Amino acid sequence: MSEQQDGPDRDHRRPEGVTDEIVEALGALSKALETTERARGHLYSFHQLTGTADMELDQAVEMLRKAGHEEHAERVRREVLGRNVIPGHWTFQIVEAYNATYYEPFKELEAAVRQDLAQGRDHLYEAEMKEERRTHGHPDHTATPSSTPGPA
Repeated sequence: MSEQQDGPDRDHRRPEGVTDEIVEALGALSKALETTERARGHLYSFHQLTGTADMELDQAVEMLRKAGHEEHAERVRREVLGRNVIPGHWTFQIVEAYNATYYEPFKELEAAVRQDLAQGRDHLYEAEMKEERRTHGHPDHTATPSSTPGPA
């Protein structure tokens, strides 16, 4: 098999005219978006954990009432249950604002830059790093999933 056939699939090959500098810049842009994806995941964790805690307050209120502490139960219900996490916002509103204000525009811009500079191809930097680091001919270092050899 030639090196050309043993390399990355077409979607992970650098288009003609794409320089090292462009590949590096697209790699940095992609990495920044991936970091944003992770931040967004943490934001969803915050949203779900806060919502779970708020729902658990129902049980705490009920238990305080059963234990004869109506005033504490009522205070928890009134002051914390259903409270905004920042003025005027529950966590779902923060998630929606983040998505609309930051995440979606960033995601769209990253895709547009990739389309303009590299025919929309993704992970060129990583694909080239894989080619540089893998051991050609080794069964656990194949270029693509479809090039994985069958059982001997």
